Amino acid sequence: MFQQLPMFQRVGKQAFKKDLSNTLKLADFLEHPETGFKSIHVAGTNGKGSVSHMLASIFQAAGYKTGLYTSPHLKDFRERIKINGMVVPQKEVIQFIDENQNFLAFNRLSFFEMTVGMAFQYFSKEKVDMAIIEVGMGGRLDSTNIIHPELSVITNIGLDHTAYLGETLAEIASEKAGIIKKNVPVIIGEEQEETTPVFRKKAEDMESEIIFASKTKTPTYHTDLKGGYQRMNLKTVMAAIKLMREKGWDLPEEAVINGLNNVKLHTGFQGRWDIIREKPKVICDTAHNAEGLKLVMKQLRKEEFQHLHIVLGVVNDKDLSKVLPLFPKDANYYFCKPEVPRGLDADILKKEAEKYELSGKIYKSVQLAFFAAEEEALDEDIIFVGGSNFTVAEVV
Repeated sequence: MFQQLPMFQRVGKQAFKKDLSNTLKLADFLEHPETGFKSIHVAGTNGKGSVSHMLASIFQAAGYKTGLYTSPHLKDFRERIKINGMVVPQKEVIQFIDENQNFLAFNRLSFFEMTVGMAFQYFSKEKVDMAIIEVGMGGRLDSTNIIHPELSVITNIGLDHTAYLGETLAEIASEKAGIIKKNVPVIIGEEQEETTPVFRKKAEDMESEIIFASKTKTPTYHTDLKGGYQRMNLKTVMAAIKLMREKGWDLPEEAVINGLNNVKLHTGFQGRWDIIREKPKVICDTAHNAEGLKLVMKQLRKEEFQHLHIVLGVVNDKDLSKVLPLFPKDANYYFCKPEVPRGLDADILKKEAEKYELSGKIYKSVQLAFFAAEEEALDEDIIFVGGSNFTVAEVV
């Protein structure tokens, strides 16, 4: 699959298609599985994965058979497609490829287009009560945007994937606003001066109720996702739960509390402020754009430690001038290249990092960089692993 079907996360722009025609062809060929289940559609620059997993965990805890479609995966492709936290069985993946191979090859579907079709067919066949569908990139022309959900959610807008979505926050917001459907309510996670008018206008055009999560009064809830940035995501989730209750979904308070406290257990979620070891404390986080990294670095500075060790690997289309200045200068860096075609050579990363007074050594792999950090770290130190989903995937 990876070899035959281009995959954006691995190879970058040659796999990106700003066009829904192939997805619509596939949906038609599969007899429109996207109409076979209820859904919530989640877009945004940061937080959409966390919001999707929290919502799925709550619906699961409330007793609903819950589908969850997310991207990218960390270790196993099947992480993208889950029902009640269980990954899609291997035989389902094989069967889907076997039955549709000629169509997929003839129409030269991208990896993402094919995966969306597979997920929707699986959710429809298994008769899920609710599917939480995370947008891949953007929204308007994302392959997931053929569903007609119960609710649309846009977590926030930041300057990520600008080559594909636009150079300004307003342009990116316009792409994300493409998931707002006629008469379907939309929740906006964060208000921003440049983006709020874009969302208001689109909601007005679509005759859709628009709710700003920041204005929603909610009691204090807790979650097992420990990043400080999850507070914003929690507000978005609670605004969504309030609206879904109003629509008649039975989401009792105990299910909400249980769901939020057991996101990792219910959904298998990984990679967001994941503390995988104590003494030395090892923290993994997949934040990779300026907005996400600002929040993660802010939390990292609040931690107590003797020395800070940072295992850092990034992809080659990242604007390093935006992200490297956010990293602390007083840390010891272990520069490495994630094992994907898009991975940036560690020597280039080191040279760029030195411009921002970040110093350390080059390692031939993420694993070797991590082992070196473990060797050098004292019990009172912290090892932070990040820069890319792929860097984190090789450690968790």
